[in-house]
Formats: sequence, C-alpha cells, structure tokens
Amino acid sequence: MDDNRADNENGSANGDRNQQQEERPEESICFSGKTILAPMVRTSTLPMRLLSLRFGADIVYTEELIDYKLIRCQRVVNPVLGTVDYIDDQAVVVFRTCAEERDRLVLQLGTNDPQRALTAARLVAADVAAIDVNMGCPKSFSIKGGMGSALLTQPDKVYDILRTLVMGTGGKPITAKIRVLPSIEQTLSLVKVIESAGVTALAIHGRTQCERPKDPNRNHYIEAIARTATIPVIANGGSDEIGVHADIKRFRQSTGCSSVMIARAAQKNCSIFMARDELLPMDEVIKQYLELCIDYDNHVSNTFIH
Repeated sequence: MDDNRADNENGSANGDRNQQQEERPEESICFSGKTILAPMVRTSTLPMRLLSLRFGADIVYTEELIDYKLIRCQRVVNPVLGTVDYIDDQAVVVFRTCAEERDRLVLQLGTNDPQRALTAARLVAADVAAIDVNMGCPKSFSIKGGMGSALLTQPDKVYDILRTLVMGTGGKPITAKIRVLPSIEQTLSLVKVIESAGVTALAIHGRTQCERPKDPNRNHYIEAIARTATIPVIANGGSDEIGVHADIKRFRQSTGCSSVMIARAAQKNCSIFMARDELLPMDEVIKQYLELCIDYDNHVSNTFIH
C-alpha cells in the first residue's frame, strides 16, 4: 500500500495503522443498539427522515449526496421554513436539513477522491452528526464514476478517503457503508482496512455488488464481521425479513449486530420504527408524510408514496 497518506490541515496523516485506529474521534452520536433509516435515493429526504425519527428511528441517513454537487453549493439559512439549505449555482436545493434532526443525522457522501470528499464534508459538518462514505451502491452511475461499490476492490483508495476525512473534519464521526465481497475472507480483509482508518462505525449490506433484493442476504457474513470488529457494525439488507417491528429484533439476532439499518421495509411503511405489534394504516402514514412535505416545501419529484 502507498505510504504517502492524505495530508490534513495540520500535516501528514502518516503512521502505523494500529496506532491510527486508536485515534478515533470522541463521538457525540452513538451507533450501538440503534435502529436506523438507510440512505435511499430520492427517498431519504427531509420529510421521510423526520417522520422516521418521530416514529422511533434512532438515526437517519440522507440519500447519497455526490461530493461534486455539494462543493458547488452555498449554505443558506432559510428563515421561512426554519431550515438550512445547500443551494447549487442553478438555485436547486441539493440538501435541506433542520434542527430537529441535526444530532441524529448522518450525511452520506458519494465520492472517489479524498480531497474532494474532505471539501464537501467540511462544508456540511456543522449541520450533521456524522458523515458516511457510500462504498456499497451497485448502481451503474456510481460504479462508472468510481464511487459506491466500485471502491470495494480498491482498499488503498478506501483507506485514503476515510483517513483523510477522519483526520480533517475536526473530530466529526466518520462512517462507511459497504456490501459484502464474494467471500467472507475478502470481506474481513476490507473491514480491517476500514477499521484501521479510524472510522466510528460500519454498515454492511449482506449482498454482493452483483446481487439484487431477490437474492438472500448473507447474514452469516455480517455475523462473522460483527464477531471480530472493534467498532459498531450495523446490519443492512434484511427488509425481506422485516414485516413488523418485532422482526427488527430477529434480524439483529441473526446477524449478531446491535444495530440495524432499514431501507425497503421503511420505504413501504416507515411506521416500522414504532414499537408496536402492527404497522400504522397507510392512510395515516401518508397524511403525516404529505404534511411534512408541505411544511418543508419538498419538491414533487422527491415526494414518494409507496
């Protein structure tokens, strides 16, 4: 591996990986024992995040936000909506947040470049609780751009991106989200690289880059990682196993993780986060969701009723 690690504002981030692993930031957000809304494109917008929190989610992730887009944005306080908006040079709101979610919000970055990732992270750091790097998206637009799951086979770049963020964001917790690799051994090897960069937590989707929701989630891979990891591991990919709130506990147990990240099950009905035997009726969920969309001027193209 290249010995020239990314520099931060105070100088080189070089050093032994074992020593660096001990330099994790003091966390203001805890990733252990949590139920989490997953990052979902055009779904994990402000209304969906707030509704999930109100229904009982502990932490919410933004949809993937590409570093190129963020670094072209200006941060604008919106007194009418009570939000902070990141607006690009075409007057498009790329990211909107508010005080209600700030201490429980993780912004997910799409990136393939350490310095560009750092520029984007520093821009938004004051408005989020943590920053996540997307290393699991299997969509073609991510892979062609060298982002998402394209990073899974590039451990040097994975390390450089994460280490640059850990060292350069003033103690802001940094996390990563990955998919499993074809073998447990390959996956464990990558996890060790990620841990050595000093991240605070790791979310793992139990399918490979080529697998789709119809394929079984490799819960035994996640369990093997959770047994050996030195940081909180967040299990993801189990929506087919989660129909009611009680199923979250079963998925947690089957993966050996203390935290669970939910995507499609929450997309179908985000009252899945409520600690009750049955989901809320969809008309009630839709009503509350649309009220938030109106309150926060959510663009119609990002307003989904599933």
